[in-house]
Amino acid sequence: MTSDLADPHLLDELTTIASTAGAAIMQVRKAGAAIRTKADASPVTEADEAAEAIILAGLERTLPGITVVSEEAASQGTLPDLQDIFILVDPLDGTREFIDGRDEFTVNIAIVRNGRPVAGIVGAPALGIIWRGAMGTGSDRIRLRPGAAAKDADERMVLRTQAHRKGPWRAMVSRSHLDPRTEQWLTRFPAVERMDCGSSVKFCRIAEGAADVYPRLGRTSEWDIAAGDAVLSAAGGAVLTPEGEPVHYGQIARDLKVPCFVAWCDAADASKYS
Repeated sequence: MTSDLADPHLLDELTTIASTAGAAIMQVRKAGAAIRTKADASPVTEADEAAEAIILAGLERTLPGITVVSEEAASQGTLPDLQDIFILVDPLDGTREFIDGRDEFTVNIAIVRNGRPVAGIVGAPALGIIWRGAMGTGSDRIRLRPGAAAKDADERMVLRTQAHRKGPWRAMVSRSHLDPRTEQWLTRFPAVERMDCGSSVKFCRIAEGAADVYPRLGRTSEWDIAAGDAVLSAAGGAVLTPEGEPVHYGQIARDLKVPCFVAWCDAADASKYS
């Protein structure tokens, strides 16, 4: 199992799975998605379910025997026992953006080992972009048509974060979940340029160097952020608790919820402002 995770072709295989799921989402978008409300009052569409089915089948072929926790399956109320290695999946992160006709929705796949994401894929099918990251090998951004295999990527850019320099802090904030605690937290910076965005694209913009920080002081689920954490951390950034500790995944006792976190372009900045 460990050797599979070290396979240099694994990210490409996960990329192709995410791309295929993204194509299914775009098909539903074109046809018009019927919307339902889950028990937690969040929306779900057939795009979420179609993408999840594709991802679960692909992971069974690619990484058989590794436990997968996916949002829509978990919403049925049963969480599996987790081993040291497991996979977190959000088949359609940013469902509200998808419903509203925006392009900031993503397919998230993350491999977690010993509580930390060691590889992650964030695919934005409406943008034709996939961000990828793996511990020890770094992060990149590729342009890929939804449904195409990783080998058919049009371009690839290596990602590396930079510490904040002079000027306002470029802060990614949630378009759908901005709360007063997060607003208050941002007042620690002398000047802030707010950048509204949905889904895990926020992590990826920091990994690209287009933003500096992303605070989320409200509760979210592990599958929402693990892939973005993997991409950003492999690019040189950090995803930490407000106290400056790494976010740990697989917390069954709290139903795989993350109370709050801050994504940083650089760990040194986190030490200064936490």
